[in-house]
Amino acid sequence: MSQHRSARSRKAAVTVAFMATASLVLSACGGGGDSDAGGGDGNEVTILVTKHPLTKPMSEMAWVKELEEKADVTIRWEEVSADWDQKKNPLLAAGDVPDLIIGPNAITDSDLATFGTLFEDLGDDMDALPNVQAMFDEVDGAEAMATSLEGPVYSLPSYKRFWPQAITHQYINQQWLDTLGLETPTTWDELFDVLVAFKEGDPNGNGQADEIPLDFSPVGTTGFGYFQPTALLGSTGMTISGGGGSGIFVEDGTVANFFVDERYKDVVAFLNQCWEAGLISEEAFTQDYSTYQSVARGTGDQARVGFSWGWSGSDRFGPGVYEQYAPMAPLMAEAGQSETPSWSYDYENLTRNHLTMSAQAANKDAVLRVVNELYSEDTSMQELFGDIGPNVEKVSDTEYKVLPPADTNLDPSTWKWTSSLADNGAFYIREDATVELPADLAEAVEDAVPLQPAFDALDVDANVWPGPFIKMSSEDLSTISLNNTAIFGVAMPKFAEWITSGGVEEQWDDYVTQLEGLGVTQNDELHQKYYDDYIASK
Repeated sequence: MSQHRSARSRKAAVTVAFMATASLVLSACGGGGDSDAGGGDGNEVTILVTKHPLTKPMSEMAWVKELEEKADVTIRWEEVSADWDQKKNPLLAAGDVPDLIIGPNAITDSDLATFGTLFEDLGDDMDALPNVQAMFDEVDGAEAMATSLEGPVYSLPSYKRFWPQAITHQYINQQWLDTLGLETPTTWDELFDVLVAFKEGDPNGNGQADEIPLDFSPVGTTGFGYFQPTALLGSTGMTISGGGGSGIFVEDGTVANFFVDERYKDVVAFLNQCWEAGLISEEAFTQDYSTYQSVARGTGDQARVGFSWGWSGSDRFGPGVYEQYAPMAPLMAEAGQSETPSWSYDYENLTRNHLTMSAQAANKDAVLRVVNELYSEDTSMQELFGDIGPNVEKVSDTEYKVLPPADTNLDPSTWKWTSSLADNGAFYIREDATVELPADLAEAVEDAVPLQPAFDALDVDANVWPGPFIKMSSEDLSTISLNNTAIFGVAMPKFAEWITSGGVEEQWDDYVTQLEGLGVTQNDELHQKYYDDYIASK
């Protein structure tokens, strides 16, 4: 650990507010405006793009002007950064969609199942889309992800290649451990003892009982996400995805829901033990994400939080104290257990539904030229990291260097999200491209190293829910959605209640019966059907 920290201490301290993870947890799309970049002399193309609120106008991005020139078009942009869902529904109902819609899941599988006739089957246009075809050929699963249940390709994914397999990383304050003469915990019991020592031993040395031994990201009302204590399910050998979502997981080829799994009960009981001992932040169930982040940054060089989850050390804990923290391997639930610890398996390199095209585009050939250019090598790099020049240095035809922020007041991630569409774009990063990554992403990759043995031991086909690749019928999607609304209405309040007030042991059996009656069993059966079909098709 000390060697790892020493390597990190040589980095320039940066304030990495990693907006990509904020968008994963909180969703980054949705208020807007129209703009004309006006760089081409050909046909007009209308593009609606869902942007992060930080992202500057499309007309201020140099790569957009180059896109227009290369595709010989003039683009009229509608830029949406708030309330997209409220705007989308009437747009789809009216049947009048723009030539292109760009943004992660701006148009969802459910939308496509209901309104598929509004969108172009891009599978018929591959001759005009060699860059997209190259992605399908090179990136495992890309074509399957893009192909609907009935066969048409109504939407295209994005591929960003460099992200670690896990978005949630686990951290402990190594300096506090050293101050108190403690070893890094490896089990829940050892963690509990360490957290008690953090609470009682004044490890930040300020003479005040202001340490927060354990904190986690706010838990919502519609399932679980990144940086939340469902990460501890990995201690039991269970492999969740995306932080847990609606509870669906796969084990030895069988689909189940952890909301009614005994191991979930064990996690909740452990968290209740921690709560009763005063080891969890009193604000854990009331704070927003911004507060969750800011509290962990401490004051000056005095840290506040002992154990937590985040994207990277500097993003989670800030420039003043992040070097005190070390990333951790998954804990075991108990010493000597037979189960190999696992971790949340997240599909963040290849992500679905980033681009759709209207079936009624007046200038179809022009729109297809734009799509093909968006997936070109240079444009893709600039969509993700910003303009060549201020944001990216093009070293050679296949070599790029992502530059530090030109604005020294911004950290690398904020600079990226300010400068371009970033993760929200429609792009394809080539496997043969050599890229010197920005500091925040390089750090996250490094912080994922302790988790790698858990992934190396994993049979992905048998033990990971392949959600991004599953295509369901509109009827089954509707059934699952309705069931989930009822399930979440019971399960999510119980999660908070059981941790803060206890009762999970006494109430568990009735709770399981109730959730099964609300559709957990039906959802499992539907997911199993699609999982089996997916595995059989591989």
